[in-house]
Amino acid sequence: MATRILPPAVPEGARVAELEDRIRRLEKINAALIDRVERSSDLQGSAFSMFETAISLEAMVRDRTAELEEALASLNAANADLAKAHDAADAARMRLRDAIESLSNGFALFDAEDRLVMCNEAYLGFWPELAEWSGDAPSFGDIAQSVARNRRVVGALRSPEKWVAERIARHEVAKGVHVQALTDGRWVQISEIRTSEGGTVGIYTDITEVKAEDARERARELAEKSMILQTTLDTIRLGVAVYDAHRRLIASNGPLLPTIGLPDSGLPLVETHSGMLETCERVNGPFGPDQPLDWLESGAGEVVALRRQNSGRIIEVRRAPMPGGGMVMTFEDVTERHQAAEALERRVAERTTELEAEVAERRAVEAELMSAKTVAEQANLSKTSFLAAASHDLLQPLNAARLFISALGERRLALPTRALVRQTAVALDSVEDLLEALFEISRLDSGVIQPDVTTIPLDQILSALRIEFAAIARGAGLALEIPETGLWVRSDIRMLRRILQNFLSNAVRYTRQGSVTIYAKITGDAVEIGVRDTGPGIPADKLDTIFEEFRRLEASAKVPGKGLGLAIVKRIGAMLGHQISVRSIPDKGSTFSIRVPRAEASAVREAGPERRSLSQSGSGRVLIIDNDEAILAGMKALLENWGYTVLTANDGGDDDARAALREGIDLIVADYHLDGDRRGDVEISQLRELAGRAIPAAVITADRGEEVKARIAAEGLPLLNKPVKPAQLRALLRTLLAD
Repeated sequence: MATRILPPAVPEGARVAELEDRIRRLEKINAALIDRVERSSDLQGSAFSMFETAISLEAMVRDRTAELEEALASLNAANADLAKAHDAADAARMRLRDAIESLSNGFALFDAEDRLVMCNEAYLGFWPELAEWSGDAPSFGDIAQSVARNRRVVGALRSPEKWVAERIARHEVAKGVHVQALTDGRWVQISEIRTSEGGTVGIYTDITEVKAEDARERARELAEKSMILQTTLDTIRLGVAVYDAHRRLIASNGPLLPTIGLPDSGLPLVETHSGMLETCERVNGPFGPDQPLDWLESGAGEVVALRRQNSGRIIEVRRAPMPGGGMVMTFEDVTERHQAAEALERRVAERTTELEAEVAERRAVEAELMSAKTVAEQANLSKTSFLAAASHDLLQPLNAARLFISALGERRLALPTRALVRQTAVALDSVEDLLEALFEISRLDSGVIQPDVTTIPLDQILSALRIEFAAIARGAGLALEIPETGLWVRSDIRMLRRILQNFLSNAVRYTRQGSVTIYAKITGDAVEIGVRDTGPGIPADKLDTIFEEFRRLEASAKVPGKGLGLAIVKRIGAMLGHQISVRSIPDKGSTFSIRVPRAEASAVREAGPERRSLSQSGSGRVLIIDNDEAILAGMKALLENWGYTVLTANDGGDDDARAALREGIDLIVADYHLDGDRRGDVEISQLRELAGRAIPAAVITADRGEEVKARIAAEGLPLLNKPVKPAQLRALLRTLLAD
């Protein structure tokens, strides 16, 4: 059958229509002119008038006839052009038809009204009923209905109306590719696109062979997978049986039959699940109440059961449902494993008996250890209590001695005597430093001191150290460099200052020439703060031992010191969680550093205005309260040397104190621990109440505990620790009396 091309529904060309219209108008004009001449003739006119009218009419007819001839000539030319166009169109249609017919794929063109305009023989090969179509060009809906009615596609067999609706909807979208299965066994791939005029072009490709090749390829892959699966199953030492949804055996492996007690020829007995149940019950004995071989419905979980066979073997049976309704069963001989487990249980029971005896012995040892620990803790508490008591009992006479030495030092003495006084003061300083270090180590070890970690400006600590060590470094002939850093850190301000103070003290003490420098640099999220000196350095094998108590190097033996500063640094660093490091090169110098967490800057309270300078000499009436007569005498001698009027009392309630109160006093200095469990801060409060005014006061104590510090701070009283340094005491007195 030839390619079907429907005739065009449009009229002749616009040019031909225009020419025909002009001819019709000219003919009407000629008829009108002739009629007018005939009606306007005057029968009574002269012959000349009729002659003129005839001549005029002849001229007009001649003009109109010329125009008509021109129109006819144009019409003939247009007809010639139209004939050529028809010939070209016919040739183009012929070429288009040949091109479409040469396609191996089916081709169909639908216009904007979705009616079939053109198709080829291959297209009719898919839908042969269209070859007999008569009448107007069919619409796509007509074709779909015909295809469904003639049962050409598999999709229309069950529900033709649904298939037609879906096919028309897909055709209206005209986008993408889809595949239809035909009832004659063929497969057709359909690709549809829209034309610029709103129509649709469809390409229909027979992909039956491709589908067949895909099916063969899938069959080969399935066969290979089946072979791999079977090989895999055969290598598993477990017996495997796979049943489909119809409970028929579809896969098994070699170990299956021996495991369930059947010979190699027994496979037909278990080709169905019911056969498996019957055979296993007959060969291996009745099933238990757990029914280890029952069928599992889809959606059930895996089930594991143990089955003891008549032969004595123990088989572990695992069952699991498969997607689609099948079930997998595995059979494993676990006889040896159970025997081993039973043997292990016996061994465990024996070992348990042995362990019970060992536990009893260990409990006895633990009891002894707990007793020893209790004794050790009590000893540690006793040590702490002893040191607390010693801190008072040792510092009391030391404080009195310092007061007497300070009083002597301010008097006119002979040079030999003054030298002895100065040497005694140095000796007292050495004893005081030793006791301070011992007490601090004791407080750190006992946990009395707890860090108060806050965000602090590093320059606040460095500025204080710069002031403290500037004169000392200058006296030793050393260059001291402590920069402004602008950094903030997270630490305990007192403890961090103590560490840097010990670093600086050692550097200045052991460096004979050169410089001592503090640096601070950012390393990740931390700040490394170090003290670098140009001292004698430390041998590499001694870098760890210098942090032990009373450990000093031979090169520094002649320099005053007790070897406790770095031990304190080590303990404080561990308590704060800050890393302490040391680097040193003999004869080049050392660097001690600490890594402190970095912090963001925060607002801090600005320092108050500096106090006005005070005169060196003092004036005023000062009441000293202490239960130690030697300290009272020493304080009296020292303060009178400074120009104060001094009154003394053993406690705030005795006659001396009340008499001094009546005479009028300007300042109270009280020891914290008095006789009879009385406290200096309480005595100050009572005297202030009796006086009716807040007399300036300060507390002196040898107790360095945090509880005492907190209590005195809560009262708003200044606190000095024994042994009292005269310079600190003098500055405090001037400050309190100046206020």
